[in-house]
Amino acid sequence: MNIETEIFHIISHGGDAKSIAYEALELAYNGDFDLANKKMEEANQTLTKAHNTQTKLIQAEINGGKVEMSLLMVHAQDHLMAAISEMSLIEQMIKILNRVDQLEKKQGESV
Repeated sequence: MNIETEIFHIISHGGDAKSIAYEALELAYNGDFDLANKKMEEANQTLTKAHNTQTKLIQAEINGGKVEMSLLMVHAQDHLMAAISEMSLIEQMIKILNRVDQLEKKQGESV
């Protein structure tokens, strides 16, 4: 196993997942909640790839393999944590946008 390649997979998939989640947020802001939800599913699938790579590295270390702690590894872990955190927040923001949209439609019906 090439540790640096695995680390770059974490960075790449984590960054992709975060970018896709922001696309979902923009779609929700524009009222396309169905597509926003599909994008969030895609973001979660991509995030799972990053998380699975992280898990592989953790298991390798548990099984006696030497996983060097480097600035690149720290960066990958930070990148993954930020993606997880931001995606959780984006999921909540999409729910809020959906609720606002429903209330605006309901209010428009009563006017």
